[in-house]
Amino acid sequence: MKEGGLFALALGGFGIGLTEFLIAGLLPQVASSFAVSEAAAGRLISGYALSVAVGAIVLTAATARLPRKGVLVGLVALFVIGNLLSALAPSYAVMLLGRVVAALCHGSFFGIGSLVARALVAPERKSRAVAVMFAGLTVANVLGVPFGALVGERWGWRAAFWAVTAIGVLALAGIVALVPGGAGSPGSPPPADPSAPVPPSGLRAQVRAFRSGQVWLTLAATALGYGGMFGAFSYLAYTFTEVGGFSSGDVAWLLMVYGVGLVVGNLIGGRAADHDRDRALVLSLLGLTVTLVVFGLLAASAVASVVLVFLTGLFGFAGVPGLITRVTDFAQGAALAASANVSASNIGNALGAWLGGLAITAGLGYRAPLYVGAGTVLAAVVIMVIASNQVRASGRRTGRPC
Repeated sequence: MKEGGLFALALGGFGIGLTEFLIAGLLPQVASSFAVSEAAAGRLISGYALSVAVGAIVLTAATARLPRKGVLVGLVALFVIGNLLSALAPSYAVMLLGRVVAALCHGSFFGIGSLVARALVAPERKSRAVAVMFAGLTVANVLGVPFGALVGERWGWRAAFWAVTAIGVLALAGIVALVPGGAGSPGSPPPADPSAPVPPSGLRAQVRAFRSGQVWLTLAATALGYGGMFGAFSYLAYTFTEVGGFSSGDVAWLLMVYGVGLVVGNLIGGRAADHDRDRALVLSLLGLTVTLVVFGLLAASAVASVVLVFLTGLFGFAGVPGLITRVTDFAQGAALAASANVSASNIGNALGAWLGGLAITAGLGYRAPLYVGAGTVLAAVVIMVIASNQVRASGRRTGRPC
């Protein structure tokens, strides 16, 4: 039952990830179908991202007192409705509405879902359980763009959204059948993890969780860590073609190598965080910093670029399970903090892409986003070291184990 529940959550994450990524391979078809400009079609991506950041906080706050299984069912139902709207859309405006509706569930699903996932297992496996749920998202990162392009080429762009709608229905049925009703719900301590804090109920109690300085330090590390990775990732196509000598046709498979790194890093990071979470987080962020610097130095080498783009994905996602369990531990299980972690990552993505673009505009070349990304992640390393040292110092003062 527990494994089935985790699989259902992973399937939901896979469907949500596909919705986010597949549109990139379908934009030309969508723009042609609705007779809109490339810029207008691009708003189907930016509108989704903005809705993720807003929905993560608003929906989690609005459902704070509700049982978490019921909330997850509602979120996936919202996801199905959004993709159904996109598949049937008679106009660009309806298509955009479908994207917004589907995006609203994104942040809350991963925030609340991570709490439910960790409630299904013993405490020493909580980060691994979160990693299993996020495995769906990382696999979608690998398959999303090529899946959308392939299905769109063979059967049209609407077929891709029908396929994602079907995946959403399967995930919805799986969550209803396989996720226990009280897992991670407010007022219901998870039986598999008796040491876990009782989740606070009510918006006021959720907000009080943000009084913890450790919560804010972890959110800052999340934003900067994601920002550094995404700032480099946003311009990798230019780095590959303008510095590495790859053709534009090579970019797709190189990004798939990056996606494979995400999958591997997520699974390794979950296991490492269950052994020594803060140490694993510092090492993963430090590994990403070094990788980005070396990538910048060796970007002209084709062989080195393949290895380093894989390592960028690996180290870039290795910290995700640990960051989520860390922020929810110090927030006493508050779902709002878990969803804020998703919002922090999206804010970091926007910040990183902006900083990388500034470096290119300043004439520093297409290696510059890698170095800017390294500096951003290094700031996350410093924050995590400070946070970890504070926890250890507090443990020494109170006599608790560190």
